[in-house]
Amino acid sequence: MPENTVVTAGPSVRRTLRLGVAGPVGTGKSSLIATLCRELSGELAMAVVTNDIYTDEDARFLRSAGVLAEERIRAVETGACPHTAIRDDVTANLDAVEDMEEEFAPLDLVLVESGGDNLTATFSPALIDAQIFCLDVAGGGDVARKGGPGIGRADLLIVNKSDLAPYVGVDVERMVADAEKARDGRPVLALSRTDEPSVKALCDWVREVIGAHRSGAHTPQDPGPMAPHAHGPGGEGHGHGHGHGH
Repeated sequence: MPENTVVTAGPSVRRTLRLGVAGPVGTGKSSLIATLCRELSGELAMAVVTNDIYTDEDARFLRSAGVLAEERIRAVETGACPHTAIRDDVTANLDAVEDMEEEFAPLDLVLVESGGDNLTATFSPALIDAQIFCLDVAGGGDVARKGGPGIGRADLLIVNKSDLAPYVGVDVERMVADAEKARDGRPVLALSRTDEPSVKALCDWVREVIGAHRSGAHTPQDPGPMAPHAHGPGGEGHGHGHGHGH
């Protein structure tokens, strides 16, 4: 697909791509969304829905950054585990997304930011069409090896804040290689908002998914519960899965 090309929507395909961004607290989800808004709002009609348990902190951060018109950034206060609001009972988020799509139609992209959760947090495909899972180098170079449904099977895994790696003793190349092994070939991107090539790669990925969504080539996937895995030296041992009730 040529650079900056977005496929025209067919009559039977919903135009808006709903893209979820999940990951642990402090991994840079809001910063990632701000970067996408800065880079893409000139070519795409966008809106954002944020999630916090009891505040609208993330929405206020994005509004103060001036990345979109304030009315295009809406906060959902979940009042419960962030995982619940993006996977178990998505009603509040789905209502917010649909309201934005109606109010600002036609939209190309709605970004839905999860509240900070742990490595098990993934979006329901009833809410979003594709999802990014965000780690950061400050969380430790071994995090990608720990696995989990977001790390293993989200549409894109981000290793964020790569510019900080020298200061926290992390080998970014190794962390990315570990992530690629855990993901069986699914895409991994080392990202820094100050590194233009990585920002461009992120934006190009979003454009590609929008094009696939509009053409009907993209099918929303459910990362689901943690995949079966093994404990023991060299990965040997009894394989089993962990259910999380979500």
